[in-house]
Amino acid sequence: MDVLRLGSTGPAVAEVQAVLSTLGLLGGDLGDTGTASYDESTELAVRHFQQVRGLSVDGRVGEETYRALNEARWSLGDRLLRYDPEHPARGDDVGRLQELLLELGYDAGRADGILGPETEAGLRAFQRDYGLTADGTCGPATLRALKQLGRRVTGGRPQLLRQSASMVESGSHLIGRVIAVDPGHGGPDTGYTAGETTEADLVFDLASRIEGRLAAAGATVYLTHGRDGNPTAAERTAFANETRADLFLSLHMEAHGSAHARGVASYYYGTGSGASSTVGEQFANLVRREMIARTGMLDCGSHPKTWDILRMTRMPAVRIDCGYLSHPVDRLLLLDARLRSTIAQAVVAAVQRLFLPAEADPPTGTFLLPARS
Repeated sequence: MDVLRLGSTGPAVAEVQAVLSTLGLLGGDLGDTGTASYDESTELAVRHFQQVRGLSVDGRVGEETYRALNEARWSLGDRLLRYDPEHPARGDDVGRLQELLLELGYDAGRADGILGPETEAGLRAFQRDYGLTADGTCGPATLRALKQLGRRVTGGRPQLLRQSASMVESGSHLIGRVIAVDPGHGGPDTGYTAGETTEADLVFDLASRIEGRLAAAGATVYLTHGRDGNPTAAERTAFANETRADLFLSLHMEAHGSAHARGVASYYYGTGSGASSTVGEQFANLVRREMIARTGMLDCGSHPKTWDILRMTRMPAVRIDCGYLSHPVDRLLLLDARLRSTIAQAVVAAVQRLFLPAEADPPTGTFLLPARS
């Protein structure tokens, strides 16, 4: 789709404005659909929507924002919900169903608003326990049961604790672990250019260093593409899902017009107001802290986002921004091969620490993976 931005006009703009109005983010008379204009109030409403939904806040409606707006139309009870492997239902109603099931202790997967096989399994289990027909369809009877129990049952989400515990219970070794590493950009999309070196070249070099160190520790590592490839976000996440990876790490180096933009940030799946990937958040914090401790770069924190690269993966997924090539200090550091080796070492340390029990977890910045004999 064409990206909608300040100054755009036409029916697509009218559709966006209608959704924003329904959500209470845009007031006033919407006027004729054929002459609708993407004005400053629309841009402000879009920015607010993006902020709340954990999207990149740029005030423009691209593919991800448009899809999120469409999903926001639905409230639980607006339609029958059932699992369709060819066209999975997506929407806020699905997310609410997942949240209710999770609150009741049923493993429905992540509350990502996508009705997949895990959500269907959790729904069927609830229906069986409540004496309903276990057909995996969320209709009026199932909704009534969920609401009746929802008023009485509150508290933690047991499956989130199970996710964290299962990482440790599966063993502390990396032998047999499957890790998907996603180098940002690639092929004709070179990203930011620093002198004669491109962001894509540097990120691919970093991914290769991480691949080698993890493989030496016994893990099976898959890169989502070769040096000349540039798959879409959907293709990258589909590849990771097909490999049945235990972890997914997307690598990037940033650039910004501000002279003050620098440092390391990490991102995990989450809305910022509830649903999130518990293990993903833990991994994001581990990777970021290890990098900061070993490189001395500025700490920009860990943040929940609903980007497709984090949402569509079926395993804990993290994006790490390793610094700003547009900042002179970060650029000099990232152009140094020794610094990239240090970052690779930090990533491997974070991966290993994720599987260690709390009593065996070493202080940040001190762990060195022993060489395999």
